[in-house]
Amino acid sequence: MQPIIKSSSEIRKNHNSIAEICRANEIPVLLTRNGEGDTVIMDLETYSRREEDLAVAERLLAAERARMVGTRGYSVDEFQNNMRRAINKGAKTSGE
Repeated sequence: MQPIIKSSSEIRKNHNSIAEICRANEIPVLLTRNGEGDTVIMDLETYSRREEDLAVAERLLAAERARMVGTRGYSVDEFQNNMRRAINKGAKTSGE
């Protein structure tokens, strides 16, 4: 979906209607000044969702970079077994 484009004067005149456009369409609204792109606004829920998506993408990219340089990864089974061992070790240590 393409962003909606409005002039910056629109935000001063019609804040409520632009905020509703953001919420209803769940996309940013681009504001222009003198015909050039200037500012982007979006509703808080859409912003939060995009930030979460970006954080996940950054973690995936970091993991892929680590994999490409040879950092050892773990399968789900290996991870679960390691966690069980750590939990059991912790339980034995705290029970002493």
